[in-house]
Amino acid sequence: MKEFDYIITGSGASGLMLAYRMANDSFFEDKTILIIDKEKKKSNDRTWCFWEEGKGEWDAILCKVWSEIIFESPFYSTKTSIAPYEYKMIRSADFYQLMWKTIEAKSNFSFVSDTVLNISHKSNSASVLTEKTSYSAQKIFNSIAFNANYQQQKKYPVLKQHFIGWFVETKDVMFDDSKATFMDFTVQQKRKTRFMYILPISPRKALFEYTLFSARLLSEVEYEKEIVQYLEEKGITDYKIVEKEKGMIPMTAYKFWKHNSKNVLNIGTVGGWSKASTGYTFMNITRKTREVIEFLKTEKNLREFHKSGRFWWYDLLLLDVLSKYNHQGARLFSTLFQKNRVQKVFRFLDEKTTFFEDVKIMWSMPSWKFTRALFKRIL
Repeated sequence: MKEFDYIITGSGASGLMLAYRMANDSFFEDKTILIIDKEKKKSNDRTWCFWEEGKGEWDAILCKVWSEIIFESPFYSTKTSIAPYEYKMIRSADFYQLMWKTIEAKSNFSFVSDTVLNISHKSNSASVLTEKTSYSAQKIFNSIAFNANYQQQKKYPVLKQHFIGWFVETKDVMFDDSKATFMDFTVQQKRKTRFMYILPISPRKALFEYTLFSARLLSEVEYEKEIVQYLEEKGITDYKIVEKEKGMIPMTAYKFWKHNSKNVLNIGTVGGWSKASTGYTFMNITRKTREVIEFLKTEKNLREFHKSGRFWWYDLLLLDVLSKYNHQGARLFSTLFQKNRVQKVFRFLDEKTTFFEDVKIMWSMPSWKFTRALFKRIL
């Protein structure tokens, strides 16, 4: 069995970013680090967006930045500046290139193309079984979902943020690329929370993403039919599809971290790093990987890494409400943006608000729904 100090299983955003931070920190210079995945990702397979104040760590690889957003619904609509925030977009190909350029320059890192079958938790180490062989390490960081047990449990609701997006290019100028459409709920809701997400890259190119917060996925043709209809309604008929992307992010307050052990830490989505109430993940990964690096220097039990707080409860209550009243998602989000400044909403979703601010935001929502959800949880 080949032995390493650290093994990272999965080379998506969380696995690569953790390896990147290790490669940039002198503490890990004498550590042997192995990354295992089916393939070394380098092509553009997804887009990440996030809001941030001022200059940030990833500014060098940004594809586009917006300082204004649009929110549309039958109940409330606004075009607003988000200053001092900016809404930023990264293409995964640029992210992968930066990560691998840094990692591959370090001789203490290795990459193996293989399929991970299982991870074993041991008292003083951990091991990985792959299709070809097995490996052991003092610590393992896993971003691979081995099962869907969280979907079978009933204690915590499980919704999915699922979408298909088209990058479309037009011959004529059709888009105002100074504004990003954060949510457009004017699409037919069909008893579910559905919206269009629009990111104009230039006056002739934009990403249109048909998105749902619901329990079940659609067939591919259903998403694409809605995109075509939306484009037609906007008078966009002469265009070509230059790229497509699709994805699914679990939205649940399920305690993924309960599966961590002394020497195995689940990271990324399988570690519960996706924001449960919104599905936003990239900036959570940015923060969490920083925290992991500092935590490793303490040599503590990896079970102690995760700390729950009041924001976990807020996410749980919102998901309880959204799960029960999924057909009213457009109204719920409209109320949130109508009664609160967008900057405060962003701070709340970043878990940076005070308790007093939290209470004001929660009470701006339909209070009886949240009160009922709270009493169901505590009684």
